[in-house]
Amino acid sequence: MNREEFEAWERRIEDRARLLWEEQGRPEGGPESFRDRARELLAIEENPHAATHPADEPEPEGEPLEAIENQGEFPTLTDQGEETTYPHRAEEPRWKD
Repeated sequence: MNREEFEAWERRIEDRARLLWEEQGRPEGGPESFRDRARELLAIEENPHAATHPADEPEPEGEPLEAIENQGEFPTLTDQGEETTYPHRAEEPRWKD
């Protein structure tokens, strides 16, 4: 985008912001508070197909069914006979004789 195109874009944004501001009854903050909304609306109007997908584009594939069926099938320490899943220290007697 060259400088002339950029300046024309900015003028369109300012005009749309002023229009939105006037439609809302000229609230405090002036047209500047409507610049972001104006920019968004102009971008959508000028590029209506920018966010659409072609109809012939295939849908992305998901996880294979085997991966979903096997979830949770991995053994843990508790499956191997251990009582806890974290290391612990053996207890020592409190009093020594």
